[in-house]
Amino acid sequence: MRLRRPFRSFEKVRVPVKAPILAVSILALALGGCASKGEIDATGGISAIRTACPTVAVPAATGDITVFDPVTSRDQSAIDVTALMTNVRSTCVDANDPILTNVTFTVQARRARADAARDVVLPYFVTVVRGGSAVVAKRVGRVTLHFDAGQLRAEANAQGTATITRAAATLSADVREKLTRKRKAGDEDAAVDPLSTPEVRQAVLRASFETLVGFQLTADQLKYNATR
Repeated sequence: MRLRRPFRSFEKVRVPVKAPILAVSILALALGGCASKGEIDATGGISAIRTACPTVAVPAATGDITVFDPVTSRDQSAIDVTALMTNVRSTCVDANDPILTNVTFTVQARRARADAARDVVLPYFVTVVRGGSAVVAKRVGRVTLHFDAGQLRAEANAQGTATITRAAATLSADVREKLTRKRKAGDEDAAVDPLSTPEVRQAVLRASFETLVGFQLTADQLKYNATR
């Protein structure tokens, strides 16, 4: 789940209509941690917006957790507590350096037996991923859910933060020039996607970040979520 964030500063790039292949190139900047918005401007070009703020997402199979009792069982009758991460929201302030992203979310849980009051503590992670695959930072937090006596459900709010240096999330001037340079029909490179150039593609990846949040699962819990 990828979410838009307020409080961003933007880079606007214009794509000439005469070189439509570039529209695809600039929109591809949205992949791997960039947000985009296409619009037609007064000069007849297409503008796309790229922000230094990371996208925020919950990785597959980490948005919920199942606790068993006994822990080695995977029988339906052994399910003790289930919990779901929801209402994931983020704000990003990129006016300063480093760029700060704050992530908030709600954990909704249900237990199997409504007996005495009980507290359940669940771990969660917040990671910063660069270029779609490299984890550059990770923090593990814990959220406490309180079940009142006789109640099956509980809910709690939690949060995490991530910081990225502005220099790391900013494209260099020469890469920006290669991506935004106007090309005319008939030019030798008019139909060449600049992102097909390895050095440009790698530079965009290096400047693209994601903030990922999810439950800190054991290997068995992750396997259960992936295969159930």
